[in-house]
Amino acid sequence: MSTTTAVAPLTTADAEALVTAAHQAAEAAGVTVSVTVLDAGGHLLAFRRDDRAVLISGETSTRKAYTALQLDAPTADLVETVRPGGLFHTLPTALDRPLLFIAGGVPVRRGGRLIGAVGVGGGAPEQDHSFATAAVDALA
Repeated sequence: MSTTTAVAPLTTADAEALVTAAHQAAEAAGVTVSVTVLDAGGHLLAFRRDDRAVLISGETSTRKAYTALQLDAPTADLVETVRPGGLFHTLPTALDRPLLFIAGGVPVRRGGRLIGAVGVGGGAPEQDHSFATAAVDALA
């Protein structure tokens, strides 16, 4: 008989901590961003857009978080998979889902289990990835 250890879900307090940490990292780099946090079911837990962030960053941050959650991988690691010849080349158009294969989405795990995802939009993809990663690291 095997036993499983309960893992606490992502809370609204966790989500706010992720948003704050991502915004602090972006602010330190002089970048205005939007940050989205989704729970394990893909439901919105937190969202914040800097006043000066481009409007589309709200949508991209949410899609990056959703993609990282659904595929349980940082979106930075998935970019090559959707290029012609890549493993997921047709996935973005084959599914009617808000997937976005641009760096900036990172899964959030606790006790080795996927409990949500954070997405950042508004900076260069590499910057967004670093801000999302900084947020996840701060939560850990």
